[in-house]
Amino acid sequence: MLAQIRSASIQGIDAFPVEVEVDSGPGPQQIVLVGLPDAAVRESRDRVGTAIVHSGFRFPPGRTTINLAPADIRKEGPSFDLPIAVGILAASRQVVPVDLTAFAMVGELALTGAVRPVKGALGLALRARTEGLRGILLPAENAPEAAVVDGLDIIPIRSLHEAARFLAGEAPICPLTVDTAALFASTGDEAADMDEVRGQESVKRALEIAAAGSHNILLIGPPGTGKSMLARRLATILPPLTLAEALEATQIHSVVGQLGPGQALVTRRPFRSPHHTASDAGLLGGNTQPTPGEISLAHHGVLFLDELPEFRRTVLETLRQPLEEGRVTISRAAGTVTFPAQFMLVAAMNPTPDGKMPAESRSTHREIRAYLGRISGPLLDRIDLHVEVPAVRFTELERARPGESSERIRQRVESARAIQRHRMAGRSIACNARLGPRDLQQFVRLEEPALRLLKHAVAELNLSARAYHRVLKVARTIADLAGSAGVTSEHVAEAIQYRSLDRQIWT
Repeated sequence: MLAQIRSASIQGIDAFPVEVEVDSGPGPQQIVLVGLPDAAVRESRDRVGTAIVHSGFRFPPGRTTINLAPADIRKEGPSFDLPIAVGILAASRQVVPVDLTAFAMVGELALTGAVRPVKGALGLALRARTEGLRGILLPAENAPEAAVVDGLDIIPIRSLHEAARFLAGEAPICPLTVDTAALFASTGDEAADMDEVRGQESVKRALEIAAAGSHNILLIGPPGTGKSMLARRLATILPPLTLAEALEATQIHSVVGQLGPGQALVTRRPFRSPHHTASDAGLLGGNTQPTPGEISLAHHGVLFLDELPEFRRTVLETLRQPLEEGRVTISRAAGTVTFPAQFMLVAAMNPTPDGKMPAESRSTHREIRAYLGRISGPLLDRIDLHVEVPAVRFTELERARPGESSERIRQRVESARAIQRHRMAGRSIACNARLGPRDLQQFVRLEEPALRLLKHAVAELNLSARAYHRVLKVARTIADLAGSAGVTSEHVAEAIQYRSLDRQIWT
């Protein structure tokens, strides 16, 4: 008898439908598995056979043929264990399902018949809804994550025996539901806050501008001035994730297997801080079958690169496309995969090789130039704000009164973002950092004094066309924070001062 089971598999971060066909026929006992399975899928023959016996069923005699369709796409991972086992039971008439076509199934089987969690459950649930299915059977550990998908019955399964009884109509299971509003409400207070930072008011102002327009920022200063402390608190002044953003971030973390036990949704903006020894594949994603890297895990959040010049230059250069396009494309022999990568780049570095300011450094002019030269001009052009982080004075350190809280700064940031969303209503962009040249012509109209100031700055600092556009974007954000419809010379002047490395102050 032939049984057909609906399932799905992950490719990149998205899922594609897979039909598991199982035929039980006469002949010597044999299991034939076809449909481009990888090693983990081929090994399911042994796992499934033992799990069926330990679940109180018998493995059918004769030849069992299992086909994973479509046959021209490679199938990966152990998530086909559950649909294969159910298919074998249905084909051998040990279980007579009420309606196999209404549900998709995914799950890895233990030898005892227990169902173990799999990666990418959210993407699998989204695919099941797209296919118009009634619901999906999946491991109980993955159920909260999949339950954020509306319009789909999420059936948590703990064992093969439980799945068989449910499909036969003998033991109903209530679909799991999740209150997404409650998930966001239970996010809780931030562990860190801007009010813990003493002094550095000018740097806090720059971080506020960066958060308001989602601009990339580079912090430059000696060790111990608070660069890392400030960078880690940037996430606390960013606007909360929307549900759509949270779903995208959760889908990426789910594929990589970085959701916590029972975690249903990523409700805080990601903050990723890879070590400077990270490889190209670790940052962008890769391997034989490409998986998301650090920049995709930072999607809708912050990617913090501490000690920027210590990263290999080849690794830093790979950031140029994602910073410009908001996505990364990886090509391998198995195919081409595109991952989303809309993140804020926050980088920190010392001003000289020995960490001191140029006037105090013992490094030679050539050594300083070589140190700064580890960061290419095209990459610097893609960083909107270059901010000096000076040493903190003792009077500021011993001051008892705390600084401004993250909550108050975030309120101003959210107001500026609201202005930007209203201005760009109906477009695919929602922040100033994503404005293109045509958008700048439409939304950034400079007053005559501001235009003259910018013309002078371009000539004096020898700004590239990309740096010129970055100054305009930052000036537009500064105007939004001030609630100004137009961009004045004061806004442009402040934006220009955040181009420290263009002014070559270190040499």
